[in-house]
Formats: sequence, structure tokens, C-alpha cells
Amino acid sequence: MKFAVLVFPGSNCDIDCYKAIEDTVGEPVDYVWHTATDLSPYDCILVPGGFSYGDYLRCGAISRFAPVMKEVAKAAAEGKYVLGICNGFQILTEAGLLPGALRRNLSMKFRCHDTVLKVANNDTPFTKNYAAGEEIVIPIAHGEGNYYCDDETLARLQANNQIVFTYKDNPNGSVTDIAGICNEQGNVLGMMPHPERAVDALLGTDDGKRMFTSILNAWRDRHGAASVR
Repeated sequence: MKFAVLVFPGSNCDIDCYKAIEDTVGEPVDYVWHTATDLSPYDCILVPGGFSYGDYLRCGAISRFAPVMKEVAKAAAEGKYVLGICNGFQILTEAGLLPGALRRNLSMKFRCHDTVLKVANNDTPFTKNYAAGEEIVIPIAHGEGNYYCDDETLARLQANNQIVFTYKDNPNGSVTDIAGICNEQGNVLGMMPHPERAVDALLGTDDGKRMFTSILNAWRDRHGAASVR
């Protein structure tokens, strides 16, 4: 399995994502610049956190037009795995790959601390190594993590089981405590908390490690290969 970590001007979690892949699954991983026009060699695309293009206009609003995003949309349509974390989640909503939008935190302050998440849906390629309803500790670091969607979209998310993670103690005002959602096909996930910063107990929690092993196991299941723990 081969992973791509996208890099935009202003990305600052790309190295974290790269190291998380190296340390948790040991599969090939490359940095891919935002001007790239071919993602065909990759099985999973990580859209990392940071402040792409300085978060001008809106978070992710300029990145949405980067050449590589056409390839991300193509990869998603082909059923490849796409994981957007923090700014990456914002970019995926701006690009229309996930519904809704991320607004300023209700506190109007940047929030940076551990949060307790509930695994609301463990039947996705990103969460199959978690238990349904399990509580995990994953850090956040954002000023615009307040997930919003209209009532019709929320009803659709709930009906299709697209709400993947919820906050135990909502830190930003997200509607119905949403911390992460997937698309209807289940192969695109966006989340505000940072699993790549939670892959070693030395960091305070290693609860994010199973997200990356879940992705690898989902890919191996698809290709008839043995799973990893």
C-alpha cells in the first residue's frame, strides 16, 4: 500500500502525518506538492493540518483550487481512501468532497488540548480497529473547528451513519458534537482532531495509531492480504 501526504503552502502537519505512516504501518509514503497532477500511484491520500495559503478568505478556500485537488476528487471517486485532518477537513468541505462547513469556534479562541472522542461508526476503513462506542483521546489544535450543516444535511448524515466521531465535551460548538464525518461511500473521512499526533504513548496517547492500521487493514482486506494489529 502506498500513501501520499499532500503539502500546500502553509501546511504544518505534513511531517507529522508522514512520520505517523512510517511509525505505525511502515508502508511507502511520499510528500506530494499541491501542484501535482497525478495521484494514480497512491492508495491513500492524507490532507494534513496547518494553515494552507495562510487561511486567507476562509480556511481551505484557496487550497480547494490547487491542481492536486482535481486528483483527490478523482481518487475519491475511484474508491481510494482520503483522510483530511483539521485544515485537511476544511479543504475537503470547501472542495465539496464532504458536506457542511467549519466555522470559528464559539469561544472565538484557538483551542489546543486533548479531547475525548466517541467512535460513533466503526464500520469504515478508518475505524475498523476501534470498538463501536469506544472513547479515545485525540488532541485538537484549531480556531475554526465548529462543524456546521443545515438540518437536511444533518438528517442525511445521521440516516447514512456518516457521523464517525463525536466529542464527549464539545470544545468548539459543532452541531450535535460532530468531530468527524465520512462521505456516503465511506472512503473519505474528515476530522478536526489530530490522530497523527496520537501514535505513541510518549505523546500522551496512542489512540490515533489504530486509525492508520485500520486503513492498512481495510486495503489488505480489499486485496486479499493478511491484516495487521
